[in-house]
Amino acid sequence: MSLELAMISPHTPRICHLDRVPPVQQPMVDAMARVAEDLEKREIDALVIVSCHWMSSFDHYVDATEIHKGVLTAVECPDLISDVPYEYPGQPELARALVEAGKAEGLRVIGVDDPSYVWDYGTVVPLRHLLPRRKVPVVDLSVCWAASLDETRHWGRVIGRVLRESPLRTLFVCSGALAHNLVRVPTQWPNITEQTLDHRFIQYLVNGDTQSAIDMLPSYSRAAGLEAGGRHVAMLLGVLEGSKYTGELLAYGPSSGSGNPVLTLQPAG
Repeated sequence: MSLELAMISPHTPRICHLDRVPPVQQPMVDAMARVAEDLEKREIDALVIVSCHWMSSFDHYVDATEIHKGVLTAVECPDLISDVPYEYPGQPELARALVEAGKAEGLRVIGVDDPSYVWDYGTVVPLRHLLPRRKVPVVDLSVCWAASLDETRHWGRVIGRVLRESPLRTLFVCSGALAHNLVRVPTQWPNITEQTLDHRFIQYLVNGDTQSAIDMLPSYSRAAGLEAGGRHVAMLLGVLEGSKYTGELLAYGPSSGSGNPVLTLQPAG
């Protein structure tokens, strides 16, 4: 088995509840529903997700808990996401394999096995849409602020290798926006320059041109203010590096000045 699919997914708070989605963000929700149907057909065994809202200071964390269960009230926006229960099985064996492989590469990777740890909305929101019925085992990953884009991409390469060598059919989800210069208007799009940069970067991924995306990322992350400094995207590029794949942009929508793609990437052939 192997890495069956990778994707970039939005996690904007206003799509948490299906009955409250603003019209301008509905295309993103519809696209995620299409991905959910595809995942059911693929019978994915495990989902690995990196969330821009699990912000670790000095180390890369891997959630190796056997059962992920809690109630989320988002610290940033408790009026939008409050008392949201979640429960998903973990995949401790895969999580431990990721930790061991990262350490073997000299990276500061730590496994966390703590059932009291409460997930962030960058993890919970995408899973509510991508796994609406089937509770696929989940491994959650942090974004490390002390890590450079290069180090984060190195970690991504390790993740990609582990997933491709795993006996499980896996999905890698990169949860976060691209352009991310936030404003106080929920329906506002990124400016025209930021949108142009987003779509250029997306086109490289759709074309399977990982190297051009890697070359673009440092200056692009600064110019468009990418969420988490582009680290979640750097990890995705590492996962994809060295493999051939094709991409499809299913939706691209706004959230308070940010650009949010639903983009799927699957092995060529």
